[in-house]
Amino acid sequence: MKIETSLTIILVFATVIMSCKNQSPLPDPLQAGWKGHAVCEVLEENKELRVLKCTFEPGVGHEKHYHNPHVGYTLAGGKFRITDHSGTREVNVPTGYTFSKDSITSHEVLNIGETTSIYLIMEYK
Repeated sequence: MKIETSLTIILVFATVIMSCKNQSPLPDPLQAGWKGHAVCEVLEENKELRVLKCTFEPGVGHEKHYHNPHVGYTLAGGKFRITDHSGTREVNVPTGYTFSKDSITSHEVLNIGETTSIYLIMEYK
């Protein structure tokens, strides 16, 4: 009986762990903003996908946040300072640039350019 009880407890524990969604202490991209102001809006959301439009005027960033697996598209490029697990760097993101991640990631960005930059982020649920 003890072995059966132990196996049952392990099975229940494994099921609970596997069914939990990301419990990151960081906000997601919609919740994160910049100095109390939203930078992203929901364009579409359904049971499989959420599409965000994120707009960054010069000097505006996105506080540290996490992303679920996603695909992104740059509607209007710009120059950014990005801080993530690999450090801080400056990048020029061209208009029409596509990017994707197949895992949960986190970063903080700041538009250090002179133009407004706009992105579409398509997140898988």
